[in-house]
Amino acid sequence: MLAEISALILRWWGWRVEGLYPRHVPKFVMIVAPHTSNWDFVVGLLVKWAYRIKANYVGKHTLFRWPFGVFFRRLGGIPVDRTRRNNFVSAMVALFEQREHLHLVLSPEGTRKKVERFKTGFYHIARLAKVPIALCQFDWANKRIYFDPQLFWPTGDEQKDLDTLWNYFKGIAGKVPSQGIS
Repeated sequence: MLAEISALILRWWGWRVEGLYPRHVPKFVMIVAPHTSNWDFVVGLLVKWAYRIKANYVGKHTLFRWPFGVFFRRLGGIPVDRTRRNNFVSAMVALFEQREHLHLVLSPEGTRKKVERFKTGFYHIARLAKVPIALCQFDWANKRIYFDPQLFWPTGDEQKDLDTLWNYFKGIAGKVPSQGIS
């Protein structure tokens, strides 16, 4: 029922989903970009429910406090405390080692604001966990979510890989186009 309602809302709002979500791959880091609005989360949840996707995301630890913590965890949330100098990358790599199935969805920008380059955490998580990076475009101008069927494997040439990924998302309009990737 939730899947049908979510699909109906997506269609009603004019969204379409294209490409192939790599559900056959047990572990990967998925980067979704551009991330310019809190509405990205809402649309992402609707896609997750409509297509019965089992994926996790990270969020500010403050979202996981009582009474909302149970709710956000049920949605697949993993709290991260960004106020401490703890090692987020190591914690996520350990999570990949502990689980047989983990689809970790991250925003490569690390924020909803305009950035000149991606943060590198997602890249290092994938490289150290030896998992591929799946790519998902949130194209607000065309109300299109695109799951690229081609997985990206980090080569170890960090700058070249990050440039390739940046260019892949360049020109895709976010909800707030002025904060998109250019």
